[in-house]
Formats: sequence, structure tokens, C-alpha cells
Amino acid sequence: MNTCSKCGNQQIIIRKKHSGQSLCQECFIKSINEKVLKDTRKYKLLEKGDKVLMALSGGKDSVIALHILNSLREKNIIDIVAVTIDEGIKGYRKEGVEIAKANTRALGIEHRVVSFKEYFGRTLDEMMGQDDIRLQDGTGHGDAGKDDKSHRGNTEPRHACTYCGVFRRWILNRVAQEEGATKIATGHNLDDETQSILMNYLEGNINNLIRIGPKSESRDERFTVKIKPLREIPEKEIGLYAIAADLNVHLAGCPYAGESFRREIGEFIKELSRDHPTIMYSTLRGFDKIKPILKKELTPKGNTGECRRCGEPAAGELCKACSFLEGWE
Repeated sequence: MNTCSKCGNQQIIIRKKHSGQSLCQECFIKSINEKVLKDTRKYKLLEKGDKVLMALSGGKDSVIALHILNSLREKNIIDIVAVTIDEGIKGYRKEGVEIAKANTRALGIEHRVVSFKEYFGRTLDEMMGQDDIRLQDGTGHGDAGKDDKSHRGNTEPRHACTYCGVFRRWILNRVAQEEGATKIATGHNLDDETQSILMNYLEGNINNLIRIGPKSESRDERFTVKIKPLREIPEKEIGLYAIAADLNVHLAGCPYAGESFRREIGEFIKELSRDHPTIMYSTLRGFDKIKPILKKELTPKGNTGECRRCGEPAAGELCKACSFLEGWE
């Protein structure tokens, strides 16, 4: 009979194919906590005195990251303020917001709820509705820093995830500035990272590829450093942790995610992992080895400018968020 590799308990809740370990509930929870804190030290994600803005959706990843990082807050090593972004997705976001509130109340952590509507004057649902209208009347999409005349008639639709990612990143950086945060923590896990590596490679998005890592690095101090404490934890183990630790998490999936390229890549990786359980780890390790070379050769030269509309850092006349907004006006 299999027993826990750590303590000998016969009540096993997981057998890890990639490591060969079998763990009971208590040892599994402890192993995840220790792994996340070890990676936090290894990659120097946090320093004593940091004020961390936790991007808290209410989903399992961000809730678990919040609870584990809270152990450092309780030791007065860091401070935490959480922010939940309401994208304005009907029938989906409300429950996640309430779960985020419940978790921060339980831990005694300051919490803000902000929205696309508040910062951009429209919800994600409204943005997608406007996109449908523009595609139907042939006006297409505007483009940052370019003459829109050359882009009118572009009838290729953008997926909601494109807009959501751009606007969420804009809000996180702005709220971090408002709160005086020194770090932004997100709940990205191992599956997310390997998906991002493959997606950006396959699409030729080199600028995005070189930004992937446990800790963002920018020469521009206007960008708050982003960290990913769960980067080396598989999504499957995060789900099990939420159950084992009896955490209150939002389990519903975003209705816009069903047709995304990321979902297709995720399914491809999961299929590979069935016969090759270490594939996500090897993908991550391989990328981390070549990233310094990519960064040295491909990092854009010159200084980042300022968006003429919002004042946020921008490579051109407009930041990406404002280029979308102007395209709808």
C-alpha cells in the first residue's frame, strides 16, 4: 500500500508523476507552501518592507497566492493590499468579487474593487459590443501611433482576452502607483507560463516572450515590478490545494475564454503531459536558460515615452489601452 513519502500516512491525496512523490493532505499543503516561499527567496521576488498589490480575482490561483503571501505579512516582512478588477462580464464577475471580499475580510487585508467602467467608461461586454458594430460597418480597428486611415476596413476581430489583458495590466499599474505598492503579485501558475511561452513563440511575439519570467524587469521606474509566486506550481496541484485547505474560491471559468488561442495551447500541453509528465517543467527550464540571450539581443533600445492621453509609459504616441479607446471614439 502506498504511503505518504514524507510522514508515512496511508491516506494519500496525490501521487506526483513528475517527482514520484505520494503525499497526504497535511504534507501536500505544507509542500506547496514551502515551494512557493522557497521560489520567492530563490528568485528574489520580495524584499523586507515591500508593499505588495495582490491582483485578486477570487479564483483559486490568486486566492492561494494571497493566503501564502499573507504568512509573510503576518511576520511583518511585507504589507499587502489586494485589488479586484471588475471587467463587467455579466453573469460571471459578481461572484468572484464577493469571494475576493470574503477572503480579504477573513485575513484582515485592505481590499479595493475597481472596474473597467470606472477607468475606461465601458465594460468588457460593452467593448465587445462596440467591436461587433465596428466590424459590421467596416470601420475596423484603430492602431496605436498610426494613421487610422490605413487600418479602416480591417475586419479581423480581436478576441476579448486581448482587450482584457491590456486593460487589466493598465489598471494594475495605475492602482499600484495610487497605493504606493512596490510589487504587483499575480496568480500565474506553471500551466499559464508554459502556455505563454508557446503562444508567444508560435505567434512571433518576441517582445512579449522576453518579458516572461518570475519577476518583470523594466528600466522604466513607472512600471511597478510584477512577480509570480506560483509560477512553478501546476494548475492541477493548485486546484487540489484549494480543496485540501478548504479555501473559498471562484471556480467558474470566464465565458470569453472558450474560444481563445490560449485555451487551445493549454489543451495541447495537457495532452502532451499525459505521456510526458515533466514536459511543462522542461519547457520552463529550457526557456529560462535561453532567456538571458534573448533579452540581451532583442530588448528594444531607447527610452519609453509617455502616452499623450493618459500619461502612462508608452512606446509610441499612445499606450495600447488608449489606442483601443481612441479606436472606438
